[in-house]
Amino acid sequence: MKKVILTLAFVATLSFVSCKEATEDKVEDATEAVGTEMENKAEEVMDAVDSTTSEVTKEVEEGAEKMGEKVEETVK
Repeated sequence: MKKVILTLAFVATLSFVSCKEATEDKVEDATEAVGTEMENKAEEVMDAVDSTTSEVTKEVEEGAEKMGEKVEETVK
């Protein structure tokens, strides 16, 4: 009876450790996936910011150019 209980305890411990390692691997994989996704989204945001900055700069330059033309027309 003592051997049976010890064997069951050993099997239970072994299964717990195996399950724990598998869970740790899954958590590690999920963490890496989330990190990769965050990096990708950060790159997309930076690209969008750069694009918006370029568009705004272009529009401001065009607006300043039109204002300069209107000022010159008014002065003449």
